[in-house]
Amino acid sequence: MAPPAQVSPSAVSPEELFNVVCGAASQDPAQVQASTTRLKELLEVPGAYDLLQEIAATKSVTLQVRQQAIIQFKNAATGHWRSRKLFPPEHKQRIRERCLTFLDEPDDIIAECNALIVAKIARQDYPLSWSGLIPHLAGVISTSVDGHLSGSAPQAALPLRRSLELLNAVLKEYAAYKMLTGVKTMGQIVELVRVPLQAHYARLASFLPSLTPAALSQVSTVENLLLAHLTFKCLSRLTFWAYHRYTCCNDFHDCEPWVNEVFQNSTVQFQALSELRINVVSALGSLPTDPVAQRALDLFTRHVRIFGKLFRRMQRSSTARFVTLPMCGDLVLYYWSKVVQATSGPTEQIADSSQVTFPVRFLVQGMALFRDSLAQWAPMKKDGSPNDRVLSKQFVEDAVKILVTRFIPLNPSDLEGWMEDPEEWVNTEEKENDQWEYELRPCAERVLMTLATQYPQYVRPLIELTFNQIVGQKSMELPAIIQKEALYCAVGRCAIRLKESIPFEQWLDSTLIAEAQVTDHNYAIVKRRIAWLLGKLVSDECLAANNPKLWQILVHLLQDQGPGSDAVVRLTAAIAIRECVDSLKFDADVFAPFLPTVVTSLVQLTADADTLESKRRITDSLNTVIERAEGRIVPLMGMVAEPIPQLWTAAAEDWLFKGCLLGTVTKLVEAAREHANSLSALIVPLIRDCFNSPAQMHLEQDAFILWQSALRNTTTIDGVNGAPGLIDLVPLIIQQLSSNLEMLGTIVHIVESYFLLDAPRILQLYVLDVFRAFHVAISEAVGTNVKQMTIALCLLFQIAPAGLWGEALHVSGLFATIVKGLEEDKLPTPVLTEYVYVLARIALADKQLFLQLVSATAAAQNVKEERIWEPIMNQWWNRFDNMSEPRSRKLAAMGIANLVSTGRPEVLDRLSTEICNLWLDVFGEIKEAQDNSGSGAPLTLYWDKPFEDEYTDTEGTLEHDRRKAAFENDPVRTTPLTGFIAARMHEAELVCGGGAELQARYLSNAEPLLLKQIGDALNGTLP
Repeated sequence: MAPPAQVSPSAVSPEELFNVVCGAASQDPAQVQASTTRLKELLEVPGAYDLLQEIAATKSVTLQVRQQAIIQFKNAATGHWRSRKLFPPEHKQRIRERCLTFLDEPDDIIAECNALIVAKIARQDYPLSWSGLIPHLAGVISTSVDGHLSGSAPQAALPLRRSLELLNAVLKEYAAYKMLTGVKTMGQIVELVRVPLQAHYARLASFLPSLTPAALSQVSTVENLLLAHLTFKCLSRLTFWAYHRYTCCNDFHDCEPWVNEVFQNSTVQFQALSELRINVVSALGSLPTDPVAQRALDLFTRHVRIFGKLFRRMQRSSTARFVTLPMCGDLVLYYWSKVVQATSGPTEQIADSSQVTFPVRFLVQGMALFRDSLAQWAPMKKDGSPNDRVLSKQFVEDAVKILVTRFIPLNPSDLEGWMEDPEEWVNTEEKENDQWEYELRPCAERVLMTLATQYPQYVRPLIELTFNQIVGQKSMELPAIIQKEALYCAVGRCAIRLKESIPFEQWLDSTLIAEAQVTDHNYAIVKRRIAWLLGKLVSDECLAANNPKLWQILVHLLQDQGPGSDAVVRLTAAIAIRECVDSLKFDADVFAPFLPTVVTSLVQLTADADTLESKRRITDSLNTVIERAEGRIVPLMGMVAEPIPQLWTAAAEDWLFKGCLLGTVTKLVEAAREHANSLSALIVPLIRDCFNSPAQMHLEQDAFILWQSALRNTTTIDGVNGAPGLIDLVPLIIQQLSSNLEMLGTIVHIVESYFLLDAPRILQLYVLDVFRAFHVAISEAVGTNVKQMTIALCLLFQIAPAGLWGEALHVSGLFATIVKGLEEDKLPTPVLTEYVYVLARIALADKQLFLQLVSATAAAQNVKEERIWEPIMNQWWNRFDNMSEPRSRKLAAMGIANLVSTGRPEVLDRLSTEICNLWLDVFGEIKEAQDNSGSGAPLTLYWDKPFEDEYTDTEGTLEHDRRKAAFENDPVRTTPLTGFIAARMHEAELVCGGGAELQARYLSNAEPLLLKQIGDALNGTLP
């Protein structure tokens, strides 16, 4: 058939677009790829989207092509809708109108895509450019409801369904709007459709009370259920939005009476529908086999559940307001009555299926609503006054018994999953905090915990009594084992409330040790719970991790390969060990005798695990053990490190597990400190591999942490016994310095660590590369990173001989860039100030080198040296007031003093003004430091900050001592300023031909008072 043709020749060819879409819908992979590529090109041409949607709307086109057309439109058009080039106004108008022609679309895929398209376009165009959208949908819905229910329009069901789906999609889009304009529009939509939707639902749901088991097999029942369900779905979105606005956002308060009305009606309707559904399913006797009946029952179940979704969303949004809604208490207690009723019949009536009497999701909704509403029935209100609405002791006890005996015990499907895939079973159990609202057993546990919190006077004695009855039983029958496991779970969940009632230490000594040794194969169920329980008791501070018997149990469970144990027990023990080791009262000395066995077993368990998620969990435990063991891990380093390369290779692109392995090596390094030098043979290849593509995107942060830790905790950058050493990574860190702006701060810290370890060696091998990398980075970095780099350069200039770095500083262009920045004076003031610090360090390190750098820069730029000196001297003075730290101001004073001693006229011309004033300011700040410092005594620095206040990141590492040595040996701290300046002035006099010559040439115009103050300071007589 011929493709639709409509657009002008200047736009995309309709024939070509149609053929391309046909190719994209074909079964030939090569044709699909070629057509997809060409389609992307065509969609850049104005008019293509208009044509593409027309193809989807033309019902004479084959279904696969129509589906392909609308899918491509959905994926691409909504993101470019604002483009006037691709969507001129007339095209937009046609597209909007055409969207509403899909209301009689029989294909669900096309209709679903169209609903998403309408929602996205409406978010941008309604109501300004598409004001008729909601009124049109409301009109179609109203007309279709009338036609469908009266029988006058047999085909009305389809447009009614599609209109409701479109309205629901638009409501969903606007309900998520946070901007005030969107909120206002949503409020208008609510006002427009809320009352009609209520009326439509009442009419469409009127057939439900008369629903019989036989009616489930009728197609009309499926149709009517779906229409009622879609209508209430829209109504529930409106209700929750309005409730959330006036409870949490403090607006739209006029909606409150309507919300209360809808909630009350929904509560009554829900209870009636729930009872009807239970009766219908019970009357069926067995699961329906007819597909129509199955579909009808599924829709009925979903419809009952959507009420629960509305109630639960409202409760989560504002629990305090939820409990005040009309009939809320009756609703919650009704839900709980269904939970109780579900336990009175056969276990088969509870399943994660829409076809059974009590679907799991229905019961979980009820439990969650009950749990979060319990506070309203607490014996004491929040203000401390007694509550007259409380649950009876019998009610609470019955609830606890039901939870512990029916919902918390492992069921056959749990045990089946345990046996089929032990590792996945443990991983699922460990995610229970995220899934408790979706799974029956975790939800029941949370209800029990809340009951214990709100009613401890009833729950505590009951659990204690049950505990005393069961704890001593030694039955190996599976039902008894499962019930004991459930009790242990209940004790662990409520441990904080039971610590005064149950002697946990005594239980550990008298019972748990023996139970951990049982070899019956069914007893693995209890042993796994024992491991979990011990971790929970320690983390809740009901047991202290300083009991050798605690470690005896966990270590046995961790390594036991005999009968009565399995992978679930061992994995759970590994997780429990992490929780115990990571506790506040962990005693490493008590744990020390068990350390070798724990490390050996965790390493072996990592190797034995089949899934990478399990390996990650075990590795997390190992990392925690290493961290808390500290130096005790040193004898076991080789055992931990040996399997890492193989695990690393096997992990391929599981970046999370590789990150855990990097964490393991990092913890080893931090624990071993000076003993970690031998690990460089492992560290170097790991770090190198992390910076290959695509690993760098996922692992660079963990790799940098390891790299930094290795440098801070080593004594050498060389390898051991010919193995790779950290020196081999210097080219990589240089490359990262010049190219990785996102991690620049971390990179500079690593470069500093290299400088502190062996700056002369680094410079001898890579000096020019280092300064070129600094040059690139300092030219592109933000101010914070520039400061980090200038600090690193100042450190280097302090600790490394100037002969190793002077020439490279010029050749790399770094010195010239700093001077240029000072000259242009466009950089932020903090950056210019940092540049002055760098120059001061250079001058302090080697004044003749400074002169050579200035001379070489002038020659390279073909200007006189005065042009280079001028911005240097200007900024040295101008930035002095921006130097807040006394140490930095003293550095500036000493640096300029060294330049004064060279006799350079460009410097001495400013001696009588700027330089003398600068010195005098510094003298005034640190004059106390010169008092009471006798001959040969260490310099007392009253202005200085202690090293520990400035450097905290490296505390506990070997680098801390290296940094402290550099800090304490800094000439700025060790040299008396007055004596230093006096000596430099004497050198200047010699260069100028004597004091009189210096006075005549450079100080004759100085203020006498200023010169007197300088002289007094240098002579030690400044008041």
